[in-house]
Amino acid sequence: MLFNSYEYILLFLPTVVLIYYALNRYGYTTGSKVWLVLASWFFYSYWNPIYLPLLLGSILVNYFIGTLLRTGQWEDKIRRWILVAGLAFNIGLLGYFKYADFFISNLNAVLGSQFNLLHLLLPLGISFFTFQQIAYLVDTYRGEAREYSFVNYALFISFFPQLVAGPIVHHKEMMWQFEDPDRKRWIPDNVARGLFLFVLGLAKKVLIADTFGVWATYGFDTATSLTLIEGWITSLSYSLQLYFDFSAYSDMAIGAALLFNINLPINFFSPYKSTSIQEFWRRWHMTLSRFLRDYIYIPLGGNRISDFNTYRNLMITFLIGGLWHGAGWTFVFWGFLHGLALVINRAWRKLGISLPNWLSWLITFNFVNAAWVFFRAETWADAIKVLRAMAGLSGVALPVSLAQYLGDLSSRGVTFAAQMMNGNLLPAALAVVVFMVVVLTVRNSIELKDSFRPGWASAAVVITLAVASILSLTRVSEFLYFNF
Repeated sequence: MLFNSYEYILLFLPTVVLIYYALNRYGYTTGSKVWLVLASWFFYSYWNPIYLPLLLGSILVNYFIGTLLRTGQWEDKIRRWILVAGLAFNIGLLGYFKYADFFISNLNAVLGSQFNLLHLLLPLGISFFTFQQIAYLVDTYRGEAREYSFVNYALFISFFPQLVAGPIVHHKEMMWQFEDPDRKRWIPDNVARGLFLFVLGLAKKVLIADTFGVWATYGFDTATSLTLIEGWITSLSYSLQLYFDFSAYSDMAIGAALLFNINLPINFFSPYKSTSIQEFWRRWHMTLSRFLRDYIYIPLGGNRISDFNTYRNLMITFLIGGLWHGAGWTFVFWGFLHGLALVINRAWRKLGISLPNWLSWLITFNFVNAAWVFFRAETWADAIKVLRAMAGLSGVALPVSLAQYLGDLSSRGVTFAAQMMNGNLLPAALAVVVFMVVVLTVRNSIELKDSFRPGWASAAVVITLAVASILSLTRVSEFLYFNF
């Protein structure tokens, strides 16, 4: 079930919220948690019921392994092997469904073999609930997490606002909230803030991200060639589509959780305002960055021992991060680029040379924007097509309407075309400029939520955005991170 669907907005979410509070009101606190678990499983299976047993099986196995790890009756060596078995189960499950065809196709390419692809459909949210359970097992092994109730564990993994695309949460930051008696009652302020954030996210997705998606799709997938301006509009359209799409999901997840008085961790905080690649990863997909740091980078050795080991660990971490996003070499290369950028950033800081903020921002954003090209492209050829255009290697063209004013540029190789960006060059260019200004100057949704004050004016804004967004729900449009 999609957050941006009539079923979710008008039926599922209000029904789950009302029954949850009704059960708590009459003292059925355990029943309210069971209700949330069952509702979350229905939410998950609505997409494709065949993968519900996969989620349930993953929860059962990891709960059992976690129980073994916390009993305290095993020697350290045995506990390590139990943890290794748990990690192998989770990585194997993720590897089979997400990377089996990638491995087979590469094996066929290298060996010239003809092994048949499995053509497995990627189970929704498997990358997220697998990482979440890996973190739980490691935390349990370290003595940082203990869960004795299966219902609580199932709720921790299945809670529908964050089930399919994050944030990747820790047991210790979530379960105490479900146990807090003060959070089991209707809190109008939380409901108001939650609705505000949810509607704001819905508007970002439906009205902004999906619009940029049309232009990005044209440039990457439809157009056979692009010129300079078209290349930049294509790349910036995707950068803005991804920004508003992921920001929208994060807002809607946090907003929906607030309706239950649950605070999910912030996962997105104005990343395009960053003045370094390190800062970017502190603002973009913040819980994934935390996972990569705590469960891959630091166990590899982090920044201890030597600079070489630090750079190696950064590169390994981001190669894994790239592969986590998708089973394709373009994703691996995207991870490599970010790993390389972090290595360069760290080495640069050691030199003690500072740059003006505006220049640091310009370098950081343009790197991120160019790297997104590999993240989005279906093939290497698509990526090269867009990057060649951005570099001006595929020619420079202007709208034919400007020929009478800039006709002298023809002698310098500039052409004038009647149809650019499928006739959408001007609206696309204006939208790119406007929303780049918005993301760089306007307070983000978390800041707006924290300063939100219920009143007639705020109610009017929320109602207007909600009506406009709901009336625009004319087609199914998945969130981009559903594919990861």
